[in-house]
Amino acid sequence: MPTQRQRLRIKREMSEEKPSIWIGKNGVTDELTEEVSNQLERTQTVKIRMQKTALKTGSATDLAREIADKTGSSIIDIRGHSLTLYREKRTS
Repeated sequence: MPTQRQRLRIKREMSEEKPSIWIGKNGVTDELTEEVSNQLERTQTVKIRMQKTALKTGSATDLAREIADKTGSSIIDIRGHSLTLYREKRTS
């Protein structure tokens, strides 16, 4: 779990970044969570953009919580249809 200072730093750094993952009409699939997990493993942070069609099953917050739970990550920021996730590097 990142500290408040880490959250603010990540939020500031990711605000200018473009989303690296898009969620479409299929919503949160196993392939999507696998890709999010892979990107978190490499970079620790990932920015995701949800299309309006993905929000048919729930709100942006609901989808963000679902993805965070499945990937073991923390929600840093949710703004509109965009969200930022963070996960510390796993040590072997």
